[in-house]
Amino acid sequence: CHGRPGLRTAWAPLSAGFCSRGPAGAGRPELGPRPTSARQRDGIRNIVLSDPNKRNALSLAMLKSLQSDILHEAESKDLKVIIISAEGPVFSSGHDLKELTDERSPDYHAEVFQTCSEVMMLIQNHPVPVIAMVNGLATAAGCQLVASCDIAVASDKSSFATPGVNIGLFCSTPAVALGRAVPRKVALEMLFTGEPISAQEALLHGLLSKVVPEDQLEEETMKIAKKIASLSRPVVSLGKATFYRQLPQDLRTAYHLTSQTMVDNVALKDGQEGIKAFIQKRKPVWSQ
Repeated sequence: CHGRPGLRTAWAPLSAGFCSRGPAGAGRPELGPRPTSARQRDGIRNIVLSDPNKRNALSLAMLKSLQSDILHEAESKDLKVIIISAEGPVFSSGHDLKELTDERSPDYHAEVFQTCSEVMMLIQNHPVPVIAMVNGLATAAGCQLVASCDIAVASDKSSFATPGVNIGLFCSTPAVALGRAVPRKVALEMLFTGEPISAQEALLHGLLSKVVPEDQLEEETMKIAKKIASLSRPVVSLGKATFYRQLPQDLRTAYHLTSQTMVDNVALKDGQEGIKAFIQKRKPVWSQ
């Protein structure tokens, strides 16, 4: 993606002008050009942060637009996987600081942070996997967005930081996602110093799934997305939900939970289809 016209036109656009949803912006029509764009083809939805002049800052409008694109027909059987990418050399610079001055009310500030938190939780709670495709700098809430995705693929020119402490605004909400993606001491060094880490360091510490040369980023990301899109949506959705449910549990509870999920999975139509296809040495035909 990253603004390449050839790819953009090949994807079927989502419904234009649909409203922001969710508690922070329920039913509000979006005004002016949307700061994200979304296309879908073959089960893969590509959402692009499209405000490079503002370094793809996660303004309230950007957050609501992203939220809307993620929520759009989330239960449709035609949706198998989501990719979040960005135009320009910066994936996202985090919150729009102009929205965080005292010219705005505390209630407005609260709406910004609450909406951001809702978007991050939405990614984890969404029924299909969400992949971040990163080419460039991701800072503060932009880094939080990468950490919140299920899978993250980045070019080797990318870097990641939580630099809020340098301007007197500690990255407390980004710390939630970052602290769950990388070891504590790595997260705290990033948070206390604001210094960036390279893509290779991010890969080493678990923030990224894969690092590739810039000219291979789209190809490698699509390879993962196409593989997921070829699989059973009910099975993948059940597996994703269970993975996140078991994470905070103690070992015994986690095994109890996942054992029941395996029973439920076996009972699924696609569970039986996959098992029988394997035994019969044929390709499975999924219901979705």
